[in-house]
Amino acid sequence: MSLCKWVSFLLIIHLLNSSQISSSSSLTSNGFSQIPPKFLALAKRSDFYDWMVGIRRRIHENPELGYEEVETSKLVRTELEKMGVSYKYPVAVTGVVGYVGTGQAPFVALRADMDALPMQEMVEWEHKSKVPGKMHACGHDAHTTMLLGAAKLLKEHQDELQGTVILVFQPAEEGGGGAKKIVEAGVLKDVSAIFGLHVTNQLGLGLVSSREGPLLAGSGFFEAKISGKGGHAALPQHAIDPILAASNIIVTLQHLVSREADPLDSQVVTVAKFEGGGAFNVIPDSVTIGGTFRAFSTKSFTQLKKRIEQVITRQASVHMCNATVDFLQEEKPFSHLPLTTKPCTCFSRTFQVIC
Repeated sequence: MSLCKWVSFLLIIHLLNSSQISSSSSLTSNGFSQIPPKFLALAKRSDFYDWMVGIRRRIHENPELGYEEVETSKLVRTELEKMGVSYKYPVAVTGVVGYVGTGQAPFVALRADMDALPMQEMVEWEHKSKVPGKMHACGHDAHTTMLLGAAKLLKEHQDELQGTVILVFQPAEEGGGGAKKIVEAGVLKDVSAIFGLHVTNQLGLGLVSSREGPLLAGSGFFEAKISGKGGHAALPQHAIDPILAASNIIVTLQHLVSREADPLDSQVVTVAKFEGGGAFNVIPDSVTIGGTFRAFSTKSFTQLKKRIEQVITRQASVHMCNATVDFLQEEKPFSHLPLTTKPCTCFSRTFQVIC
């Protein structure tokens, strides 16, 4: 949890009028000397660390899925109230949006997601998920804790802020379109910059990394029903086999990236769902497949979507089947595609946090 504490600290350094960190300088103890002593002391206090550890563990033990984050948002609101931070609730169903600063421009937002995943936690430890079939496997418990930590540090130094920080506790990041609902709620209308992050096990403890341009891909989902004609497995000539058609569709979909995409333009198409048939000797009437596709540009994303539909419907036709494709945009809206932006200078490369 020491990483959580320090990342919360780093997220808001640039908001204080007396502190700047250059991308060309190393983050050493000398680099931190520019930061107000009281601010640095608060970030390093053992009681602050212990508080963040406790918050993260409580959230981890009680995971909630998208738009079900009732207790999580209640915990967030309780902690904000203790700090004296004003907030709006509900926003985007179960979201919470807090405010620290002057109430005037410029407006800068910090964002964290709150929802868990529908999966069983298998690791046995003291703070394992208490909810069967639900787990914080993607780090959103840490993200929420970090944002609460940032809120606490900001509130302690509110008089030094030259503007307003909007604290966005977002629901339903895991395919539920929570970000879209946050935007539609209008809480980011006057925001000139927004910062978010994601924990990862690919960096060592105490490391924070970023770069210019997109870091995470835009993603979409698809589900297709391939319909043929059922029959007995011993008499395939009297049937139209949707399993064979679906199998060829899946193989052909893999060619979209390997044969059609620029090797320097990262894209992914994965079929992770295949449902059809209930007996060893019966060809079913239909098969359902589903998956996800991801890309780093609007052009590539749009092209993938177009080609996925073409491959599914036309390959089905080759095998004398019919196919319908649903991109599930009502249930799982396409995530907003990343823009190429220049990050804050304090995040222009990987650096080590020196305690």
